[in-house]
Amino acid sequence: MTPETQALLDRRARLLGPNVSLFYDEPVHVVRGQGVWLWDNDGNRYLDCYNNVPHVGHCHPRVVEAIAAQAATLNTHTRYLHEGILDYVEALTATFDAPLDTAILTCTGSEANDIALRMAQAVTGNTGVIATDHTYHGNTMAVSQLSRTNPPPGGYWDNMAFVPAPDSYRPLGGVPGQAHAQAFAAAVRAQIAALAGRGHRLACLILCPYFANEGFPSLEAGWLAPVVEAVRRAGGIVIADEVQPGFGRLGSHFWGHQKVGVQPDVVTLGKPMANGHPVGGVVTSPEIMAAFRERFRYFNTFGGNPVSAAAALATLKVMRDEGLMENAREVGDYARQGLRDLATRHECIGDVRGSGLFFGAEMVLDRADKTPATAFAKRVANAMRQRGVLLNFLGIHYNTLKIRPPMPFSRDNADQLIETLDGVLSETPLLP
Repeated sequence: MTPETQALLDRRARLLGPNVSLFYDEPVHVVRGQGVWLWDNDGNRYLDCYNNVPHVGHCHPRVVEAIAAQAATLNTHTRYLHEGILDYVEALTATFDAPLDTAILTCTGSEANDIALRMAQAVTGNTGVIATDHTYHGNTMAVSQLSRTNPPPGGYWDNMAFVPAPDSYRPLGGVPGQAHAQAFAAAVRAQIAALAGRGHRLACLILCPYFANEGFPSLEAGWLAPVVEAVRRAGGIVIADEVQPGFGRLGSHFWGHQKVGVQPDVVTLGKPMANGHPVGGVVTSPEIMAAFRERFRYFNTFGGNPVSAAAALATLKVMRDEGLMENAREVGDYARQGLRDLATRHECIGDVRGSGLFFGAEMVLDRADKTPATAFAKRVANAMRQRGVLLNFLGIHYNTLKIRPPMPFSRDNADQLIETLDGVLSETPLLP
């Protein structure tokens, strides 16, 4: 690590406090971005295969122009009338199926999920919440209760319950497909009963329909149907957190819940929504929105402000005009085939999965028993960074390479990714 990097780390710790997360053993000091590329302070260029926040590419000129033009004209809050928020919500909800046609705009996905939990309480009158045991939905006090991987000080509230995260590579019950779906539904029903035993009827099940942090398991359309039925039979609603899989990233569908074949009651949005400008949102039906508005006096000073709305609308238009969902499908298919080809030469690749431009490979020590290669996956991510390709890892065992680039990612970019990974897998020892 260079003295300059160490000095920046020391300054960061002094000013921001300890334990502020950074990627890689040797952090990257980024100073510029454009499209799918990032540059560090020494002028080195990196292929960004990880950042979903600049959804249509770093510093997209149309988004930059929309922000600058609106900031130079007006920026205020939603207690004044302005067309911007209405134009955006109208365009946004047109991508959803009925009856999801009303929205609240926030600044972050965490705020959106916090609102969604309150919506569930408002419309059901219940308090019980179920999430998976390896998810992440944000960092307000309420949604931090949903994280089993980072337990809150003081423990979990009595109305929270958890079910095992789906894993198509090691399915709950040992059998994939519908048997796995039924096993997951049975786990949800068991937690509904456990909550009731503690005096909490079910308000909601909240999940990422792509189970992104869980390792994006391969789940066929209809897989979640038994769970949705169990939740609604118990009087609860379904919240789909689309912060990671949404906005066409999966290639085949604009939203993750559409791909998996379920209709949620509430959908939450965040990071990619305005290409890096801090915008989040909640989309729901008029009935649920009315119940929320009647029971909670909610106002967000910056949510839906004219500049944020302009950034979000520009991002949505770029998605459409540049055909980026189709690009995600075509390039994602191509890149996953490249990973499958690598798997014929590298025994450490146990499973290749994903959809569109959200894909990856699970690293194992032994394919026969599927032993997770957690430390190896970390070494691979760090070696890729040293060779100018940024990706990371996640999953139940933290051994799945996570590849989630900006949406203009091309076949040439995929070739660079695969060729670099081929070299890293050849040269990185499976065991230290």
